[in-house]
Amino acid sequence: MKTTTHLYFLDNLRVTLIVLVIAHHVGQAYGPTGGYWPIMEATRASVLGPFFTVNCSFFMSLFFMIAGYFTVMSVDKYGSKVFIKERFKRLGIPALTWMLMMVPLQLFVFSAPAWPLEAAHLWFLEHLLIFSVVYALWRMYSKPASESKPQANPPGYGRIIVFAFLLAIVSALVRIWFPIDRWVYLLGFIKVAFADVPRDLSFFIIGLVAYRQNWILRFPKKDGLVWLAVGVTLAVAWYFYALIGKNYLPLTDIQMGIVYPIWESLLCCGMCIGLTVLFREYFNSQGNLGSILARSQYAAYIYHVPVVLMFQYLALGFDWTPFVKFALVTILSVPTTFLLSNWIRKPLGL
Repeated sequence: MKTTTHLYFLDNLRVTLIVLVIAHHVGQAYGPTGGYWPIMEATRASVLGPFFTVNCSFFMSLFFMIAGYFTVMSVDKYGSKVFIKERFKRLGIPALTWMLMMVPLQLFVFSAPAWPLEAAHLWFLEHLLIFSVVYALWRMYSKPASESKPQANPPGYGRIIVFAFLLAIVSALVRIWFPIDRWVYLLGFIKVAFADVPRDLSFFIIGLVAYRQNWILRFPKKDGLVWLAVGVTLAVAWYFYALIGKNYLPLTDIQMGIVYPIWESLLCCGMCIGLTVLFREYFNSQGNLGSILARSQYAAYIYHVPVVLMFQYLALGFDWTPFVKFALVTILSVPTTFLLSNWIRKPLGL
């Protein structure tokens, strides 16, 4: 049986993830990201390298898991047809608008071709739209599930470990042809990093199942905190290895191609399970500020990049260390983004 009580802890968790996304994009200018960012400082803070790696290993997959959970809830409530229409409006229109706005910037600012269309960080909206519509269509044409069917118990340690290793194998195989951070543009506008698709799609599906089986509310507190400890331990271990350990124990590309997907999959499972249980147990309430942040989190995801770039540009003239700039720009970007998002979300229907 599902509870109708508002799940404040999932709102609070998404707000926390948005803050992490903002910090991640702030760090693009100041750390060894390995990718492109419009503003790049000449010197970099090496400590931000593992920060990027740990973030990328779980935070978008956790977004997809939460989105999958609410997808089932919405389809149950509104039906597939209404849900699909709403998804195109809420996800498709912002993504398309952003891509069209990027065309003059690509041509006249970045001296880049206008095609393919650049979704930038809104690739998440594109993927979520595809995943959600496919699920809604499947629901439309599949036989309704029996409401009297008993719910399965939340997965235990063994099943989660087996899942993590299977995910690691699939991810490693995909990355033979599509290495991490290699982006392709399907049909000229769907931005995809295939290296991450197995993980993100898997956790979206986990979110679907978790709603139907009520796992998020039923997962044992003790087990959830154990998985959080696993995730945090693996994150700390990567910081240690990236900053110190690799000088004493360097891994070949083949060795890293085996070790890294296993580390990533176990960390992702640990953080996605652990953070969900942590917030359920200890952060399941909201005051006025929390409510405002929760309502603004979707707009904050869409509009945080211009805010970040503005503060990064203003920081160019200061002779500070890259880590100090990272900290200050993050501190300024987070509240500014949420203030802007709360102001514009109602007129834009967000």
